[in-house]
Amino acid sequence: MIKEKNKNLVTRSPVVVILGHVDHGKTSILDYIRKSHVAEKESGAITQHIGAYEIEHPLADSGQVKKITFIDTPGHEAFGAMRCRGAKLADVAILVIAAEEGIKPQTKEAISHIKEAGIPMIIVFNKIDKPGADPEKIKRELIKQDILVESMGGKIPSVNTSAQTGQGISDLIELILLLAEMEDLKADILAPAQGLVIESYLNSSRGPTTTLILEKGVLNKGDILATSFAFGRVRIMEDFKGNCISQALPSMPVIVIGFETAPGVGEEFKVFSNLKQAKEQIKEPKVFKGRKNIIEKDKKVLNLILKIDVLGSLEAIENVLKDIPQEKVSINILKAGAGEINDSDIKLAKIYNAKIIGFRVKTNQIAQKLVLREKITILSFDVIYELAQAVRQFLEKKVGHEIVKTSMGKVKILAIFKAEKNDQIVGGKVMFGEIKRGASLEVYRNEELAGKGKITKLQQDKKDVDQVAKGRECGILYSGDVELKEGDFLEVYKEERVKGEL
Repeated sequence: MIKEKNKNLVTRSPVVVILGHVDHGKTSILDYIRKSHVAEKESGAITQHIGAYEIEHPLADSGQVKKITFIDTPGHEAFGAMRCRGAKLADVAILVIAAEEGIKPQTKEAISHIKEAGIPMIIVFNKIDKPGADPEKIKRELIKQDILVESMGGKIPSVNTSAQTGQGISDLIELILLLAEMEDLKADILAPAQGLVIESYLNSSRGPTTTLILEKGVLNKGDILATSFAFGRVRIMEDFKGNCISQALPSMPVIVIGFETAPGVGEEFKVFSNLKQAKEQIKEPKVFKGRKNIIEKDKKVLNLILKIDVLGSLEAIENVLKDIPQEKVSINILKAGAGEINDSDIKLAKIYNAKIIGFRVKTNQIAQKLVLREKITILSFDVIYELAQAVRQFLEKKVGHEIVKTSMGKVKILAIFKAEKNDQIVGGKVMFGEIKRGASLEVYRNEELAGKGKITKLQQDKKDVDQVAKGRECGILYSGDVELKEGDFLEVYKEERVKGEL
């Protein structure tokens, strides 16, 4: 959120986003806070997901009531989309880590997002009531991520919580309010209203429905507003409980009905004095013509067709896909556009062996019949992060499996006893590691690779054995493509077929 510096400033409530790894308890924490800080009759009436909500927290010492706005939407999607546009969604970020699991890949991703946004963070060690919970161990792990919590001599506050019992939740809210007070959050209420799109979708009965959070100014019913991809007039405005309101203040989440088309998540909106000015903000839609000579022989490429709800979503999706490593397999977007998945998409996918990815769109009836006949893959998503994960999995399948060679041991040939055809009986000493019967080997002579072979039989003290350890002498029945000589080295190795990585 924007920090203002002029005489028309008023204090505003903090906007908080919660990030972290899947299943570490982000949603559970939000649910507990909502249920305990929104009146029962009000929380029970919230039947639609609007992307954000306000809570009221009474201060014990003064009797004052402070408000906090929580972003209640897939954290990586909203936060990542805002970051891609250089905007700051929140004033405070909460990083949730399951106390019994520790740092995971999405934890590191969340840390990266928070650092790039440059906003204060609070570390929450959740599920503290579970067996194996060890926040102190995780605090030490966080040091490797350049995160030093207060109890370790750093400046980043942390709190232990349980979304099941409610332990530490009040402490968390107090920490948020303390950070907000230290940040001295202000907003200019006399400036033209502007803010960010938190959620956006098409409602079958109400049309384009958008959740906004104001950064500054006052948004009124009847105001004309626009983003880079959509404009309209505020016909209906509701608070997070679904109550009709005529005015919204900074940091307040509101549902707005009135956009001509649904804007994209993460877009910035502004209020204008007339429709002409609002329309001038609209960017020309991107036109995707695809690439010529799309598939090169023997080159690994994942062809995609993207169909999205609104053009604003496309920018966020493209930026997320760019972050996926493509050194081994490249992503090739054949076609991208807004609207439902149709028969032309299916035909194009058939020609170029492409996957069709839908984001908050449906597949029309003609296309559905074609899909069954042509056996085309269509995946539909409502969350950008899940879409990116699916694309990553497609890429990993393209990479396939890799053969990894691991050295097991090394033998120096001390004597040649018998040779016939491709087999030799030799004596040697294990210099390091261990060698095993049946293992593959490479023959090195004067430090150069001379050939390859296999240990067919292995003896120690004239007895057949399965393996011989470092420092021991042994007899080897060798089969290979080169005749062994005294002084040769046999490097014994094993090969494993492992899943390829991007």
